[in-house]
Amino acid sequence: MQGKYSFEYAVVRVVPHVEREEFFNAGIVLYCPDQKFLDTRFQMHEDMLRVFCDKLDIAGLKEHIAAFERVCKGGKDAGQIGKLPIAERFRWLTSPRSTVLQTSIPHPGLCDDAREMLEHLFEQLVGRKD
Repeated sequence: MQGKYSFEYAVVRVVPHVEREEFFNAGIVLYCPDQKFLDTRFQMHEDMLRVFCDKLDIAGLKEHIAAFERVCKGGKDAGQIGKLPIAERFRWLTSPRSTVLQTSIPHPGLCDDAREMLEHLFEQLVGRKD
């Protein structure tokens, strides 16, 4: 029987007006050290985002998401942060910031398979299918 692995995850939120503290869940980032796993999953529903904030810079938001995904993958395409170990990249991604793309505080859990847990949390907390 396979053992349980500890993981941490955070909900990734779109925060169009930081001063209003309103947000829209748009993704999940999950880190599992034992499985050497750091990945994210996003879903952009542009129509829903425009209803939420009609002046939202969708192109700019897509750039933020692409940068977030590059940091998860690591490597030279993610700049200096991409060279950091997985744990440090997760901490950097989930650190508090005042930008259009923010994360919840990290939450812990146990899983058998980090990728399956990422998909499960995405469906449960972002809650929209493609």
